[in-house]
Amino acid sequence: MNIPTSQLVLSVAIMAVVTYLTRSLPLTLFRREIKNPYIRAFLEYIPYAVLGAMTLPDIFFSTSSIWSALAGLTVAMILSYREKSLLTVAVAACAVVFVAERFL
Repeated sequence: MNIPTSQLVLSVAIMAVVTYLTRSLPLTLFRREIKNPYIRAFLEYIPYAVLGAMTLPDIFFSTSSIWSALAGLTVAMILSYREKSLLTVAVAACAVVFVAERFL
C-alpha cells in the first residue's frame, strides 16, 4: 500500500490540528474554575464513559467464542468490583479467556 507523501503529510497535519483544538479549546473557553457540581461531575465521569464505550464492544469481538469473552468479562467485573488492581484484573481476565479458548 503506497500512500503519496503529500497525502500522508496532509493527514498527519489534520490529525494534529484536531487533537490540538480538542485539548486547547476547553482551556481557552473556561478560564475560571467550574463550580457547578453537576457540570463538574459530568466532566469527571466522561473519560470513564468513553473508555467503557470503546472497550466493551472489543471484548466480545476479540475472541473466537462469545462464551470465552463472557467468562473473561465476568471475571474482570468481579475482580474490579472487589477493588483489585488494574494489573490483577487484566491478567486474570486474560488467563480465563486463554483457558476458556483452549478447553471449551
